[in-house]
Amino acid sequence: MLVTVISDTHIFGNRRVLPNIVLDSVARTGLLIHAGDFIDVNFLDYLETLTRVEAVAGNNDGPEIAIRLGSKKLVELNGYKIGIIHGDGHYGTALARSKQAFVKDNVDIVIFGHSHQPYNQVEDGVLYFNPGSPTDKRMNDKFSYGELDLGDELRADIFYF
Repeated sequence: MLVTVISDTHIFGNRRVLPNIVLDSVARTGLLIHAGDFIDVNFLDYLETLTRVEAVAGNNDGPEIAIRLGSKKLVELNGYKIGIIHGDGHYGTALARSKQAFVKDNVDIVIFGHSHQPYNQVEDGVLYFNPGSPTDKRMNDKFSYGELDLGDELRADIFYF
């Protein structure tokens, strides 16, 4: 099972455009995980016309998105228990907050965002995965998104463009 992973799209109003490389991934995988900061509920609605979406709200998402999605989610896909969170907060890093959020949930994967910094590391048997951003690279040289292959063996890739 292939999954496209994005976060921190920060898309406003009618500018509901993802780069073609990400749209191609979504079409190929058939499932999108978004780790928050959509900004506009219309963009969330647009994504849901493209594919199945599993997502959480980020700190820049308004109440309509926050109520609809919540800030923390657990999903099971192809035998993998996945925690999804944005990663914002007041203390520590997005990674540290994301780890803490799922410490009692026995997850295989934690997907987070907020920092716009790609991260792809296994620690103590858990994959911590931040895809960066496909539309708001901030201090990075390139935009990025991720894909997970949830097969017999877990594969996680970040693609830069």
